[in-house]
Amino acid sequence: MADSQTSSGGLYVLDYGAGNVRSIANTLTKLGYSFKWISQPEDFAKAEKLIFPGVGAFSTAVSTLRSQGLFKPLQDYIASGRPYFGICIGMQILFKDSLEARDLLASAIGGTENEGALTDETNWAGLGLIDWEIGKFVSKDKSVPHMGWNGVTFVGDNAEPGQRDGLSETESYYFVHSYCAPYADDPRISSWANSVTQYGEEVFVSTIKKGNVFATQFHPEKSGQAGLEVLRAWLESVTNAASGHDVPQSPARSLSALKQNVDGFRKRVIACLDVRSNDQGDLVVTKGDQYDVREKDEGSGRQVRNLGKPVALTARYYDAGADEICLLNITSFRNSPLRDQPMLEVVRKAANEVYVPLTIGGGIKDTVDPDGTKRSALEVASEYFRAGADKVSIGSEAVIAVEKMMERVGSGGQWTGDGTSAIEQISRAYGRQAVVVSIDPKRVYISPETSPEDTERYSKETVVATSSPYTLETEKGRSWWYQCTINGGRVLKSLSVVELARGVEVLGAGEILVNSIDRDGTGLGFDLDLIRLIKTAVSIPVVASSGAGNEDHFADVFQKTQVEAALAAGIFHRGEVEISSVKSRCREHGLKMR
Repeated sequence: MADSQTSSGGLYVLDYGAGNVRSIANTLTKLGYSFKWISQPEDFAKAEKLIFPGVGAFSTAVSTLRSQGLFKPLQDYIASGRPYFGICIGMQILFKDSLEARDLLASAIGGTENEGALTDETNWAGLGLIDWEIGKFVSKDKSVPHMGWNGVTFVGDNAEPGQRDGLSETESYYFVHSYCAPYADDPRISSWANSVTQYGEEVFVSTIKKGNVFATQFHPEKSGQAGLEVLRAWLESVTNAASGHDVPQSPARSLSALKQNVDGFRKRVIACLDVRSNDQGDLVVTKGDQYDVREKDEGSGRQVRNLGKPVALTARYYDAGADEICLLNITSFRNSPLRDQPMLEVVRKAANEVYVPLTIGGGIKDTVDPDGTKRSALEVASEYFRAGADKVSIGSEAVIAVEKMMERVGSGGQWTGDGTSAIEQISRAYGRQAVVVSIDPKRVYISPETSPEDTERYSKETVVATSSPYTLETEKGRSWWYQCTINGGRVLKSLSVVELARGVEVLGAGEILVNSIDRDGTGLGFDLDLIRLIKTAVSIPVVASSGAGNEDHFADVFQKTQVEAALAAGIFHRGEVEISSVKSRCREHGLKMR
C-alpha cells in the first residue's frame, strides 16, 4: 500500500501483512494526518509516533512479527519512550502471553501449515510489557465472540464529566474479540487500566494508558464519529503536546465498584446490500423476493431489479446510523474472486466512506484461475481484508464442509474439522471473529408422505405451529423442520439448520447470519421460530435476517430471541423504514442501541 501523501511529524503505522489496515489509513487521512508504513525493521528508527492496528489471532501476529524481524524493533521502540497507540491485537500483544495461542495449539490438526508455528512456545509470548495474561470470555451467560457496540467506564475517578483522551462514558465503541484482559484488584493490571468494559458478568480492560503507551481493545477506526475522536485526541496530544493524554491517573477503583448489574452491550442494526451485475454488466444493489432478483413485470423484460449503486448506498446507510454494513456479491464469478476487480474496487471505495464494520460475502472459497493457478479461501479473504473488509461471509462452502465433517463422524471420526475448510483456514489466521456463516434454510412441512427416518431424525427441531407463540395464523395446524440449501436456495441438502449451525461453530465460525427463504421479501416479520432454534443451539452471535417489514419486527426479534443483531435490505433501500426509526422503536421497548 502506498504512503499517504507525505509524512507529517514522523507518524508511522505498523503493517505486518494481516488484516484490514486500509481502514486505519482511511481514518488518518480523514483526520488530516499523513503517515508512512513500517514494513521493515529499519523503519522503526525513523518513527516518532507509532500506531499498531493489529487484526487477527494473537499467535499469528506474534509469529509474523518474529518471522519478519519486527518483534524486537517494536519492543525497542516502546522502550524508547516514543508514543505508541495499539489497537485490538496491538493492545493484547503488550501483555506477557495469551490463552488464544494455547487454545489454537490444542485444536491444531497435524499437517496444517501453522502447526510448526503453534508448537513453538515463543509464539505464546507477547512483548511482556504488562505482566498479565490475555484470557478468554466465558460463554455461559453470553455469546462469544464479543461482537458489537459497548460502552466504557473510567477506572480512575478524575474524569469529569466522564470524558478523557477523546473517550466518553456516554458513547459506544465497536468491539470484536473472543479474548480479553480481565480486570482485577491487582496492580499488575489496575495500574495500566484506563477504562474497563463489562460484557455479561465479565469486566475487562478496554483501554490502557501508562507513560508513552495508549491502547484500545475496541476499534476506533470502526467506531464511527466516537472512534474518530479517540484517534484525534491521541494524535493531537502527541503532535502538539496537548494536555488531554497527560492528565495523571487517579487511584484505580475496585472491581466491585466498577461492576454493574447490567452490561452496556448494544443491539446492532445492519444494512445489507446484495450486489450483482445487471444485464448491462454494471454492479448494482438489488433485492429479491424469495431470492428472485428480477422484476416481476414481463414488460420490463424481467431485468435485474436495480435499487442503487453499492458505494452510494453504503455511504447513505453509514450517515443514517447503521451499526454495520454487509455487502454480498451474489454474481457468479466468471473467472475467480481475485480477478473480480469491480467488486474489490467497490469494497475499497466503500471503506473510504464508512467508519463502521464492513462484512463482505461471495466467492470466499478455494478456487482455480482459468490459467490453472490455485487460490485458497484464505488468499481470497486476505485480499478482501486488505481492500477494507472487516469480516467475510461464507455460504455454500460452509454447508459442504459440515457435510464432510458429519461423514467423517459417521465413519467413526471425531466431531472436528480436518483443517482444510474455508472457515478453518480464515479463523486460524484472523480469529473466529473474522468469519460469518450465512445460512439459507427452507421449511420442510411434515405430512403423511414424510419418511419415518426424517420424522425421527428431526423430531427435536420440529416446529409445531399450534404450540409456538411466534407462528402466523396462516401457519396454525402445521409442523415443519428447516432444511439447508446452497447456491442461493436452488439446491436442497440433507442437513438440518441446527446440524449446520452447530457444525460451523465447531469449525471456527464467529457469527451466524440466519436467512429465511420462506420469509424473504414478504414483510411478515422475522421467522422467530427459526432464529430461536439457532440461538439456543450455539454460543456464538446470531444475526436475524429476512422478512422485516416494519420497526416493531426488529424489537420483536431482539426481545423474543435474544439475537445480537438484525439485518434488513429492501425496506431500507426503498425508504419504507428508516434506520433511525428502528432504533427509536427499539429504545421504546427498553433495548440498548447505539
